[in-house]
Amino acid sequence: MEGTSRADGRNPNQLRPFSCTGNPLHRAHGSARWAQGDTVVLAAVYGPKQGTRKGENPEKASIEVVWKPKTGQIGKQEKEYEMTLKRTLQSICMLNVNPNTTTSVVLQVVGDDGSLLPCAINASCAALTLAGFPLKHLAVAIGCGVMRNGSVILDTTTAEEQELKSFAHLVFPHSRKAVGPKEAKQKDEDFERGLITSITHGVMSEDDYFNCMERGLAASSRISDFMRKTLGKEASSVDA
Repeated sequence: MEGTSRADGRNPNQLRPFSCTGNPLHRAHGSARWAQGDTVVLAAVYGPKQGTRKGENPEKASIEVVWKPKTGQIGKQEKEYEMTLKRTLQSICMLNVNPNTTTSVVLQVVGDDGSLLPCAINASCAALTLAGFPLKHLAVAIGCGVMRNGSVILDTTTAEEQELKSFAHLVFPHSRKAVGPKEAKQKDEDFERGLITSITHGVMSEDDYFNCMERGLAASSRISDFMRKTLGKEASSVDA
């Protein structure tokens, strides 16, 4: 199965071309446009502003996530995306640094051709970093799909997702030490073996899940390296 070609010519482990544009929105405190193939999400960070939302702990910083679909009104799926994003971002943010404040992360879907939630998580992490929000580590997300013939493919398109037996959206922690240009050669490989978020849909065996984990972790390292280089260049241009 490893050599099997997909409809767009990729092999099972091959990711679509991805890109990240730093701070395209000048009124936001930090923003990023993240693209994986034709899936594109624009993330903007506003805050921190004083005060927390009702029901939030005032002794910690609060993270608010707002999802804006490409067209139409927000539905059940988008609400689930908001909740998953909020929990994921809360886990990587240092919430004790700015207590009794709220930071808003606004996601605008520009294009959706599959693996939308992982793309949005990557965009959010990049935007928070560019906003200078204190993070414990980077969050890197990848979509893994299990085809009906049992093969596992990465970074699924919409057409592929319609044929999947099951899929997993996995978010891995990666050290952010290399974001700054002065620390570009530092690495923490042991740290990068954890898992922040795992969302599965469909019928997935234990072997399928751990296969997705192994493939996803390897792919997340490639995305992390790209994110570090991109954010490092942005940091260098700001310092200059």
